[in-house]
Amino acid sequence: MFKHILLPTDGSPLSEAAIRNGIQLAKAVDARVTGFCVIPKLRYFNYDLELAPEFKKQAAAAVRAEVNKNLLAVEKAAKEAGVPCETAQETSDQPYEAIVEAARKKGCDLIIMASHGRRGVQGLLIGSETQKVLTHSKIPVLVYR
Repeated sequence: MFKHILLPTDGSPLSEAAIRNGIQLAKAVDARVTGFCVIPKLRYFNYDLELAPEFKKQAAAAVRAEVNKNLLAVEKAAKEAGVPCETAQETSDQPYEAIVEAARKKGCDLIIMASHGRRGVQGLLIGSETQKVLTHSKIPVLVYR
């Protein structure tokens, strides 16, 4: 069955629920997991004022701290369940591409991720990273709602 499961997380409550369920599945099938976070590229647009380098450093540090917190939650849940776990992170403006590529690089045979349930105009305009992963992944994707 599955031997290596990728668990992307954005730190949301729904993502946390998907991770808990993904770890339960991993334990049941004797698989290992990789927690994964995508770090957005920080861009600053302001035509009237140059942002201070210190502000940019603080913003980047805050994002890194949030990513580390999210990955630590995956590690903790996996450890409590007795499931082997590693974590990874990637900086990208296209989270779905980073998720699909991480699964390929890590040799994962399943991706488990949350769907935030965007539908209608919101889903069309904003798009769904989960839908994009489903569309582009060459391995199975289990969606938790």
